[in-house]
Amino acid sequence: MVRAGLQDHDSAVLHAERAFRDASAVSLALALGAAAITSAAVSVVLAGRIGRSLATVSKAAARLGAGEYESRVPAAGLGAEFDDLADSFNTMAARLRDADRLRARLLADVAHEVRTPVATIAGYLEAVQDGAQPMDEATMTVLADQAARLTRLAQDLAAVTRAEAGDLVLNVEPVPTRDLLEQTAAAWRDRAAAAGVHLALDPDAGSGAGPVAVDRHRIAQVMDNLVANALRHTAAGGTITLRARAVDDPSRVALAVRDTGKGIAPEHLPHVFERFYRADTARDRASGGSGIGLAICKALTEAHGGTITAASAGVGAGATFVVTLPAINSGP
Repeated sequence: MVRAGLQDHDSAVLHAERAFRDASAVSLALALGAAAITSAAVSVVLAGRIGRSLATVSKAAARLGAGEYESRVPAAGLGAEFDDLADSFNTMAARLRDADRLRARLLADVAHEVRTPVATIAGYLEAVQDGAQPMDEATMTVLADQAARLTRLAQDLAAVTRAEAGDLVLNVEPVPTRDLLEQTAAAWRDRAAAAGVHLALDPDAGSGAGPVAVDRHRIAQVMDNLVANALRHTAAGGTITLRARAVDDPSRVALAVRDTGKGIAPEHLPHVFERFYRADTARDRASGGSGIGLAICKALTEAHGGTITAASAGVGAGATFVVTLPAINSGP
């Protein structure tokens, strides 16, 4: 400033301020320019990665819509939101794949279940028409049995479909757990005795377990199906035990049906409540079950807001089915 001839103090201050403003403006302009270029470059890179990730999801969704249920998308690595999107898409694809497999198996099983009685009826009618088989009492019995099998299958399918769709009208009321167990035992004691199986009501059944909020007739249907299933798989000399107990959650009560029958292998346990699932196809079909009794149990129990589980130590070790239902607090 001295060299510039700014001897005057005020002029020197003004010159310094002007120089500072000019330097600041240049620095700011350079910084803004660099920031703009950097942000543009980052935006281009991110837009490209996001675009590729969305294109991957879009293509996978198109393949999924075309029935390629094995389609999956990799994690984008663009943050938790994009990774959650990929995980949700993959989970949806896996569930659609499982649903499609279950649908295909369901159709095949329904076709198989219907084919046998229909073929039997058609065969007998053809034999009667040809004169090879008399229309006697034995023939009528066979035809009636096969017709009843078809009727039972249709009724069971309708029941489980209504329950799963939430179309059931439940008449919920307080029902003592002891009453449910005694009603079930009374209904099945004679049939169990005829099969050489001891049907026992746990002496402590219901002790400490309050009443449950259920539709009495629907839960009776659940218990009947569980006992019928246990009876089919318990040989003469075995035992089926009914009991009720309180659980850790005071708002729930558990009803259990335990048998000493053939048991369930570990690999079959996760599937026993699926429609038409059979651990031993030949044995179960020969026993006369429709294959959806446990599916009906699951649907009716869940319609009450409850849960049903199956447990077994393995083949030959028996099985235990536990139905957990909403309890009614009888306290003050």
